[in-house]
Order: sequence, then C-alpha cells, then structure tokens
Amino acid sequence: MTRTMTEPPEQRLSETPHVEVIETSSLGDRSYLATDGETAVVVDPQRDVDRILALAGRLEVRIGLVLETHIHNDYVSGGLELARLTGAEYGVAAADEAPFDHRPLQDGDVVAVSESLRVRALATPGHTFHHLSYLLENDSGTFGAFTGGSLLFGTTGRTDLVGEQHSEELARHQHASARKLADVLPDGARIWPTHGFGSFCSATQASGDSSTIEQEREFNPALTLSEGEFVETILSGLDTYPAYYAHMGVRNIAGPEPLDLRRPTEASPDELARRLEHGEWVVDLRSRKAYVRSHLAGTVGLGLDGPMVTWLGWMIDWGSPITLLGESPEQVAEAQRELARIGIDKFAAAASGQPAELAADPAQLRETTSASFADLAATRSGEHNGMPPADVVLDVRTNNEFSGSHVTGAVHIPLYELPKRVSEVPEGTVWVHCGSGYRATAAASLLESDGRTAVLIDDKFDAAGEAGLELTSS
Repeated sequence: MTRTMTEPPEQRLSETPHVEVIETSSLGDRSYLATDGETAVVVDPQRDVDRILALAGRLEVRIGLVLETHIHNDYVSGGLELARLTGAEYGVAAADEAPFDHRPLQDGDVVAVSESLRVRALATPGHTFHHLSYLLENDSGTFGAFTGGSLLFGTTGRTDLVGEQHSEELARHQHASARKLADVLPDGARIWPTHGFGSFCSATQASGDSSTIEQEREFNPALTLSEGEFVETILSGLDTYPAYYAHMGVRNIAGPEPLDLRRPTEASPDELARRLEHGEWVVDLRSRKAYVRSHLAGTVGLGLDGPMVTWLGWMIDWGSPITLLGESPEQVAEAQRELARIGIDKFAAAASGQPAELAADPAQLRETTSASFADLAATRSGEHNGMPPADVVLDVRTNNEFSGSHVTGAVHIPLYELPKRVSEVPEGTVWVHCGSGYRATAAASLLESDGRTAVLIDDKFDAAGEAGLELTSS
C-alpha cells in the first residue's frame, strides 16, 4: 500500500535538489523528502514516520526541516513526531495558531534547509483558508513547488472540507492561488502535490503521475477556465467525503500523539464468536476472492488489496471496537499501520489464520455466491443457469457514480450509508455491485450479517452495458 519513488533522472534539471516521493496509495496521498545530499526537508509526512526515517538513513541525509502545507483532513500527520525525533524545525502556517512548538510561517517567508537549499512559503488558500505551498529553491533557481491541496495534477483540492458554507469562497481563492503559482513558477518547474492520487481531498480525479507548471497551464481547469466557470465546475462536481475526516483536523491541530503499533491482544475462536454475536466490527483482511470462498459469518470483507482504511473509517461509528482477522500476523500489522494513519490505533483484538482455524464451530463458516454482469443479464432474461434470482439489484457506488450511469431499476445506497440503511433494501435475493467488486464485497458481507441472501457481482461496471443491461443516467 506504500512505496517510495525517486524523481526520474532524465527529468531533473542541472543542480536540481534530489526529491523522493513517499506514496501512501491507500489514502491517495504523497509525502516528499527533498535534499541537497546532506540535509533534507520533509513535506506533509504521514503518521508512520519510520518510513521517512528509514529513507533518510538510506540516503545518508539529516532531516533539518519538516513542513505542513495545511492542517490535514484526511490523515493524522506525522510532522510533529518527526520533528521531535530528528530535532528538525517544524513549519506550520502562522494563521493556524497551532498550540505545539513550531515555526509559524506566512506568505513570503524563506526558510533555509541548508547553505545551498531553501524553501519559500507562498500563501495559496483554497483547500483551506491558511494553506501554504512551498517553492523549492537554490542559487540556480526555483525547481518546483510542494502544492499540498492547492494545484494538483489536472485538478485542484476540494474546497468544502472546512465547512460547506465556505465552499464557494474557497473555490474563488483556489482559482486565484493556482494562477499565483503559475505566475511565479518557471515553465519547467515541477508540481509536487500531496493529494490527487485517489484521495477524497481532490475536487475531481487527478490525472498523471508527474507534471510541470507548463503542463498545468495547458490542461488544468483552474488555469484554463475563468473564475466563474471554475467555481461552477468545481462546486457541481463535489461528492460526499469520508465521515472520519471530521476527526482528522481536530487531532492534527491539537498535536497527534506518537504512533503505537504494538500487536493487539490475540483473540481465541471462542472470543471471536462472542464478538461476532455481539455485532462488533470483525474485519476480514483477505482478498475478496478468498473471502467469498470461505469466511466467518458476521465478518466484514475489506481486503488489504483495496482501500480498506477509507471504507472502514467511513462506515464505523467512531470509537467502535474493531477486531482484525488476517491470514498472517504480517497482514494484521499492515492493517494496523494503515488504520493508524487515520487515527484508529486501539483495537479490541486480532487473530491470524484461515477461517476454518478461527471458527469456534464449523457452522460459523460461510461462502458467498459471486457472479458477473453477464450472469445478471442472463438471470434478468430468465436464463438462471443455476444462479439465484435477481430480486434486487443494489448499487453501492457513490452519488456521482450512480448519477453518471446505473443499471435501470437498481436500488442505490452508497456503501458508507449501508450499515445504517440495510433495512431499506427491498425483500428478496440481493445482487450487489460497485465499480469493480471491492465495495460490493463489503456490502454483501453486511447484507449477510443482516440475514439477507446476497450475490456479489465481482465485475467492473463497464461490463454492465456490454452484457446488454439497460443503463440510465440521472
């Protein structure tokens, strides 16, 4: 779920500082480490800073500065802890009035990373009111900008995370900030955004894996549309964002506590059975292919091969007890790390093994019927081929996805609403789908836990029309 990338050598300018990308793909975010070969600056670090310390060690550089572009709403920051561990200065926007020890920064401030490397703060409000971007400079010039949630690849950060009532005002700021960046950066300057790789902090889906300001001037709506057109476009495209975002900014401005990745208490099969009987969140971390073959009744299928952290964090009541089930202790540890990034780091229990090993009674074991959109089309036309009837087609994609195109007659309940709305699903066998099968697996498990018969459509939504199903947009 995470990887570190180095800027391609052919894309570096002469004497360009070395920039490493620390990607957190499960949340759609990136952190950065830039260095002159001796001292480094880290921008927007995730909570698990051991990754960044290990990277600095491999590069044999000292971290001298840690910067936040904004108070994050989609993850718990590791900036404060990284600064504490390394003795680095910690730069945060002065206007955020953070209560912990930090260097307050504002528009135009220049901070030396080393004798040959510096960053220049640039006020770029829009994603938040006090958002800062940072220009990476040395005596040879400006090489790029860490743009956080301001200018992303082909889009910008969303403008409704600090309150829907501020969305339009911040959208206007976002348009002006993008143009401010375009005015001060030379054509070849790189753009290094924090969001936009699947993050719900992005206003629309970002495109590409790298970009320059010259490319953004040509394609980014913030730089090609008038203010009015941009504001209308960005506001009309906003969809719901994860419920756990409400807890992130509060935690980040207060100063997150250090990360604790000690393994949770091991649960016996009898304890697992008790927790499932009480309706607690017991999360099966295996792939959906493994889940449908066999699982414990009442578990929720959210595999580590997809954005488990986003959907679990979105669906649970904050503070609910969570038990993690993995094929191995390593899988449980990976899930712990993922969930700690959004502040879930206290678990009721954990267990490792195959379902048959974790069952207190063989009667707990279940399997889920899976199908394709072609199977649904055949069933609807009367050719059941041994498949259960499609009494209900349930679409658990987001509002924007459903509005764009959906199977005619489908019931729509987004996955993040299903735990509280499962009683609204009409009677009968439910064929459930999403965009690829991941969310539908979780939905099928929730339906089964409610005593319903579910068929998982483990297929890409693009195949629905090809299978001959009638599609409707709204």
